[in-house]
Amino acid sequence: MYGLTGQYWSQRITIVASECIFLVFVYWFLFLNGNEIFHLPGGNLHRKILLFGFCLVIFVRMSFMVLYLLKRGVTWKETVTVSLAFALYYIGFSMLGAVRNIPLDWLDGIAVFLFLAGSVINTLAELLRDQWKKDEQHKGKLYTGGLFKYAVHINYFGDVVWVIGFALLTRNLWSGIIPIFLIIMFVFFNIPEHDRYLRDKYGEAFKEYEKKTKKLIPFIY
Repeated sequence: MYGLTGQYWSQRITIVASECIFLVFVYWFLFLNGNEIFHLPGGNLHRKILLFGFCLVIFVRMSFMVLYLLKRGVTWKETVTVSLAFALYYIGFSMLGAVRNIPLDWLDGIAVFLFLAGSVINTLAELLRDQWKKDEQHKGKLYTGGLFKYAVHINYFGDVVWVIGFALLTRNLWSGIIPIFLIIMFVFFNIPEHDRYLRDKYGEAFKEYEKKTKKLIPFIY
């Protein structure tokens, strides 16, 4: 998937369209008594509102990413895996959180902070890189500035943080499986594959960069 050129609009539109379908389902489940079809408890209204708010933020950010910021091509295999991941975030988290009849408290404040912080880290890192790459003087050069000076895959770190925040908002232990799975995918699949591509493309420049920069978590790993 790395190194592909072209717009691949069919795949991009498919991803955004799947998000729209997931959003409609989540709204129905949270606010139109969709839980009754599954014979599940009604849960807490304020938590449901936050859950849907998180989904809306994801939709805006990810649609902007897929339709504008993402410059490389997108394969159909990636389209399917990304859509399935969104299904877990939108539908999985919403259903797990909607059945919890727990009033909002300080833990939910932490959840909101983590979700927003992770969202900002991910999107800001991508925006700064996009602006840098638009300069013709930087064509063919490796970007190591902005937030990427703190971790090679700081954008992935942002994803991990907001997903943890979303999982915490559900107040459901089963939600913990999703961020754990995401971290495993990043560490054992996405990062190694991306690093191989970057080494091939940038050579010594990337090798020097990765020697002095953490992989995923700033100052730690």
